[in-house]
Amino acid sequence: MIYFDNAATTCMKPPEVAVAVARAIDSFGGVGRGVHEASLDAGMTVFSARQRIANLFGYPNPKQLSFAYNATEALNIAICGLLEPGDHTVTTAASHNSVLRPLFRAQDSGLAEVTIVPIGPDGSIDYDEFEAAFRPNTRLAAVTHASNLTGDVYDIARMAEIAHAHGAFLVVDAAQTAGIVDIDMTSDNLDVVCFTGHKSLYGPQGTGGLCVREGIDIKPFKVGGSGTHSYDREHPSFMPERLEAGTLNAHGVAGLLAGVTYITDKGVDVIRAETQALASRFENGVREIGNVKLYGGGGMDRTGIITLNIGDFDSALVADLLNAEFGICTRAGAHCAPLMHEALGTDQQGAVRFSFSHFNTEEQVDAGIAAITEIAKELS
Repeated sequence: MIYFDNAATTCMKPPEVAVAVARAIDSFGGVGRGVHEASLDAGMTVFSARQRIANLFGYPNPKQLSFAYNATEALNIAICGLLEPGDHTVTTAASHNSVLRPLFRAQDSGLAEVTIVPIGPDGSIDYDEFEAAFRPNTRLAAVTHASNLTGDVYDIARMAEIAHAHGAFLVVDAAQTAGIVDIDMTSDNLDVVCFTGHKSLYGPQGTGGLCVREGIDIKPFKVGGSGTHSYDREHPSFMPERLEAGTLNAHGVAGLLAGVTYITDKGVDVIRAETQALASRFENGVREIGNVKLYGGGGMDRTGIITLNIGDFDSALVADLLNAEFGICTRAGAHCAPLMHEALGTDQQGAVRFSFSHFNTEEQVDAGIAAITEIAKELS
């Protein structure tokens, strides 16, 4: 198997991740649910993970980082917890359904209005158009840091500046960038960064969270057991417990800590350079193949994603041939990004997404190029 579906979930992870999860399974008690060694061990691991991830995001206070089960839950917490009746929101057509659907639900329920800033056919954002979307009652802008379809990276520092100039918050979907693109909440003046653990942070599925700038009050999405203030009628109002209810997935967080430690030890810049080199090698190799169309490239940078189609053939057919004939794993279809596909003109055909990890090799990339070459001939 050659795995080029890392934008969905990283399959190849540092071996330390599995070791950490196995150790946790055999030793952890509940976080904040006791003063015995098993509970304290779990609690210290979770706190260490908060520190590591907050530091990765350039934020000094780890208590402002709450864990969730993925970026989808984190985005729901942030969006639903910030909106008030009569608010207006801004997003872009590059957004994943994890941003779009909470906003559409708020719109359909009459809670808030939504303006969607279009994306150019090359995947680009017009930042003047982004600013023009703001109104006096705009409460927040929820935006993706990088498209999960094209890998185009957008200027979140500029978007934060625009949002703040209009008195709005900026909520960032960093599902595709955390661990592979530098994120500095302090220097970029970001309000909320939502992340998932199972992509470029090399953690297990069922891990993620949000880092919230101090002074921003997000209403809890769910309430219940917290391990503290158990006699209070209301859920604790302080972070990180404010946005966490129920027993944390400490076993998963242990693996996430191991993944983030690997990243910080190796260096985000090193991982990014290696991943981009593989993506560029693939892009250059398939660019001249007849009947192959590539998408994106209009962002300020790229992650390790290259998306293509072969002629007018359905993307699912191409992905199936890649898997059945060459053992290559990719992702075809809509990628939970319907508006981005509309912008690129691929809403009917879908597209085949190759997403690379620095754990891939040049030999695997060359095998991918050869496979696309053969399939393009086969379908011609």
